[in-house]
Amino acid sequence: METNALLILAQTYGAHARRSEATISNQVTSNARLFDRLRAGKGCTVSTYNTALRWFADNWPEDLEWPSDIPRPPKQKEVA
Repeated sequence: METNALLILAQTYGAHARRSEATISNQVTSNARLFDRLRAGKGCTVSTYNTALRWFADNWPEDLEWPSDIPRPPKQKEVA
């Protein structure tokens, strides 16, 4: 689990969407301090990491290239 990947995704997405990391963090995990905690060297649970990575994969803008050094999980299929 590479938490730095979440920071890169948050920065890239935030710059593109013009949203603060706190706003994105709150959308992703209902915890506005997640990225602050990761930047401070604190960790997160595997569940939180997976939830955040899944959120980014499912909500990534089509006109923004996904960072090439971060494996992107496939989008979840919507339940019909």
